[in-house]
Amino acid sequence: MTGKIIFNVARAGLLFAAGTANAAVIQVSEGDFIAGSGLITFSEFGVGTINPIYAPVTYGGGVGSPTVTFDGFFAGQALSGAPGVDCPGASASACVAGSPSDPLALDAASPDTFITTDSANPTSPVLSGSPRFNGPIAVFFDVDVAGVGFDGGFFDAVGSTGITAFARDGALLGTVVNSITGIEFLGLVTENGRAAIAGVFLDMEGSEPAGFAIDNLRFGIASEVGVPIAPGPLPGDVLAATEAAKTMKPGLFQIFSDSGFADGVDGFDPAKETFVLVNGWNGIDT
Repeated sequence: MTGKIIFNVARAGLLFAAGTANAAVIQVSEGDFIAGSGLITFSEFGVGTINPIYAPVTYGGGVGSPTVTFDGFFAGQALSGAPGVDCPGASASACVAGSPSDPLALDAASPDTFITTDSANPTSPVLSGSPRFNGPIAVFFDVDVAGVGFDGGFFDAVGSTGITAFARDGALLGTVVNSITGIEFLGLVTENGRAAIAGVFLDMEGSEPAGFAIDNLRFGIASEVGVPIAPGPLPGDVLAATEAAKTMKPGLFQIFSDSGFADGVDGFDPAKETFVLVNGWNGIDT
């Protein structure tokens, strides 16, 4: 029994996830990253800093939060030898081909990332690949996260740039591509809410006349990122647990489910009309 279910009675769509070994990803908005999630603005270090390293203390993360590092791409990948085929219309310097190796790791020989200013971004400074605004950007977490996203842009073409998530073994989890021009938040989360993302990668999918950079990097575990699903019936034992949970006091723990959707409940917050079902993999000892 692995997984985590976050119920929010007040919202029209329940937030719901159940654990699996690897998970596909779904797109989320910046507003889905809630209190406690990590935030890196790239103003923590000076302009010109190359491949910045963010320990939890640097961005205000707590115990167990990841150290976040950056480079051009992951080991096993390389700049495409046929950019016209792999990334039609894109700059060759930002077109990356190949699959990451196992385990996922940054390639120290890849083009550097660096902090720079960007007059097109209202929250400058930003992180750029090399060359400036026309190089790939890889983000590595030494502890798996469930969701990650950032402000990307400034985009001058729709569908030009994509954020791709990878698991710890280098397996592809999924990609989200920009859908508007300008600055767009590109965010994704595992559809089952499990912390399975070890790194993400941003490169060009097609023609992008003015290039791109990232800013305001957000990331977190399932309790810090909403996992939206379409409203619908829940399994009977989980549905019954929603009522049982309301009788529990915060801090108590009770095993109630054999369906595999959850192991227990850790209290109900009447003020927020929410409660969280938890188990061992997210730090609660069952």
